[in-house]
Amino acid sequence: MSEGISRGNPFDLTGLTAIVTGANTGIGQGIAVALARAGAGIAAVGRSAMDETAGLVAETGAPFLAIQADLGSIEPVASIIRQTVEWSGRADVLVNNAGIIRRADSIDFTEEDWDAVMNVNLKSAFFLAQAFARQLLADGRPGKVINIASMLSFQGGIRVPSYTASKSGIAGLTRLLACEWAAKGINVNAIAPGYFATNNTEALRNDDKRNTDILARIPAGRWGKPEDLGGAAVFLASSASDYVHGVTLPVDGGWLAR
Repeated sequence: MSEGISRGNPFDLTGLTAIVTGANTGIGQGIAVALARAGAGIAAVGRSAMDETAGLVAETGAPFLAIQADLGSIEPVASIIRQTVEWSGRADVLVNNAGIIRRADSIDFTEEDWDAVMNVNLKSAFFLAQAFARQLLADGRPGKVINIASMLSFQGGIRVPSYTASKSGIAGLTRLLACEWAAKGINVNAIAPGYFATNNTEALRNDDKRNTDILARIPAGRWGKPEDLGGAAVFLASSASDYVHGVTLPVDGGWLAR
């Protein structure tokens, strides 16, 4: 994305527009605010109100659009791209962050819980990336896709079979799309957050044994905070990463190193 280089700061996102799904809270909110601080306008997608995210982005002075959508199906996909382009005139970055998790022993896991997680975490992520790439190609623009993977893109985990399958799929899909789209000017990479203090991990943090075990494995000695992902997101959204394709970047406090 040569715009950043021409201004002398490869991390500057001024004038670009980023779509961030699941931006109403947690990791999505942290990434949206980080991209806004780097200068990007934010089209924030979520199932619920995004007043808090809107306020945090407003503090940066960046433009903000709230798009209410449930990515449990691919029905909203075309509308998300259309609304963003109508509002901003462009879409340069897509952060596929929306995700859910269901917990149960694999022996008891239901088809409903399998499908619900796979639909949000993997199916909608693919078709949103597809629609985003089609828009970029129609506009003749380069662009960046940032998928949100997981430690369970590398490891098995326990009691979250559909989540593990979906996040392993995200890592594989990131590599496949990079192979297909790199030559078209579209970078596809992923961030794999470690153990972060979000709604999805509340059950783990409230389980004294699991919480203790997890903290003992993290060299940094603490759970991650959503803002810890900001630097990686800005890097992968900016021209600084123009020759980076198909990477799943762990941001994990050293979890995988131990």
